[in-house]
Amino acid sequence: MKIYKGSILSINENDDVFQYLVEDKGKIVFVGNDLPEKFKGYPAIDLENKALIPAFVDTHQHFASFSTFHAGLNVMNAKSNIEIKEMIKSFVKKNNPKSLICFGASPYSVKEGVLISKKEIDEVCSNIDVTIIKYDGHACILNSKLLNKLKSKLSNLRGYHFESGEMNQDAFFKVSEYITKSISIPKLVKNMQNTMNYLAHKGIGMVHTVSGVGFPLNLDINLEKWVGRSAQSGIQFRVFPQPMNVKVAQKKGLPRIGGCFQCALDGCFGSKDAALNESYQNSDDYGVLYYTDEKVIEFCKQANRAGLQIEMHAIGDKAFNQATKALKAALDDFPRDNHRHTIIHACLPTMKGLSICEKYKINIAMQTSFINWAQEPDSYLNQILGEERLLRLNPTKQFFDLGLVVGAGSDAPCTDPDPIVWIDRAVNNPNKSQAITIKQALRMCTYNGYYISFDEKERGSLEVGKIADMVILSDNPYSIANENIKNLKVERTILNGKEYKNQKQSFIVSLIKGIFSKKKI
Repeated sequence: MKIYKGSILSINENDDVFQYLVEDKGKIVFVGNDLPEKFKGYPAIDLENKALIPAFVDTHQHFASFSTFHAGLNVMNAKSNIEIKEMIKSFVKKNNPKSLICFGASPYSVKEGVLISKKEIDEVCSNIDVTIIKYDGHACILNSKLLNKLKSKLSNLRGYHFESGEMNQDAFFKVSEYITKSISIPKLVKNMQNTMNYLAHKGIGMVHTVSGVGFPLNLDINLEKWVGRSAQSGIQFRVFPQPMNVKVAQKKGLPRIGGCFQCALDGCFGSKDAALNESYQNSDDYGVLYYTDEKVIEFCKQANRAGLQIEMHAIGDKAFNQATKALKAALDDFPRDNHRHTIIHACLPTMKGLSICEKYKINIAMQTSFINWAQEPDSYLNQILGEERLLRLNPTKQFFDLGLVVGAGSDAPCTDPDPIVWIDRAVNNPNKSQAITIKQALRMCTYNGYYISFDEKERGSLEVGKIADMVILSDNPYSIANENIKNLKVERTILNGKEYKNQKQSFIVSLIKGIFSKKKI
């Protein structure tokens, strides 16, 4: 039994703040201001100026991919392509790897203003295979050694660019499959365990992961299920298979389907393939809708009739309209009151689409980390979208004002999974008309995320009877100035009532336990 005394931010229906919380055998048995007599003989953990809140949930992450890239070289914070070259050179010299995966290159956050090229990578590393994944996770750049090795498999695919070494769309997916196939299962499992530790120390107690693209034979779906079920310290996984095939989810015994890539309706702003109702600035390009309305509607009808929860990637306004149109058609065809269907990203929504979300109770899994994002800055977005559309991007407050359930997520590896950043960007949005309150931001990062995956009865708020998945913050976010939110730290992550401990299982034990476990995934 543990008693916590101090600022207990419950995130319950009324956002009550209590003075005491009592945990016993992994469950919350008391929350309130007057400690019952039966608990008074036990020592209390004094939070002092800190705060106890529910554990965070990442409502959109590519866990297997993030685990793979997280084990490599992160170049996201490089200020120039010259710096990226030096980082590669230094990493190779120090670690002597057989191959190298880097992540996070952007043409918009480096002084050259262009994406690093095959030629530049060759100048510092030509003797091993090098892949640099673009910051948006939708493209990569290969050095000559790897490109020549894969040329016969890539040259006839959409998105193949030999001169620059940049691979997009189908060519990128083929490269992803090659990379993941070349990594041993023990290594993949170890990378996943290390990533679990990383997420938990960020205060994340649950991950909604989208899977089924970039790994052969849907290996990532299976590994995420097994590793998630065998996790030792209480971290939770909810796996969304991405293939646009209802049978994949059914065969895997998963109650949900959707994500990015095959369930993506469009691309992204970084590659100018997010689908728009009006063309990009000074261009005749409207982006790309990957599927016809008819195909998306048919998929949604099949998934909805199968009782599955649906999630779909929609970044541009044309894609958002397509997503809401399809979900409406599915729910008109087969009404379900508690479907929890969700649109991922929803960066540029329309009023027409939002009215459907409001009426049909469609959730939003957004990334406030895209706000004021160095890899895709407002200067670039203004250039391609114009000021009017720029001001309509990521309208967090509008979502809340409409009464939509809004969850927060990282889209990792695209951004680092850091809930403090999500909260800070939501509250301190440079577009002040879309800034939300700290209470709304905390709800978005906790309770709402658990609600989206049907977990709100067990987790997401500090209430009697719920599982004690909690985080101790370095300060009380209700008491500090908004500009200081970015300085908050996660001091302890407590899952099932116990402080999180790093994973220690061998990959064999992890897989065996996961295969035979019946733990909810």
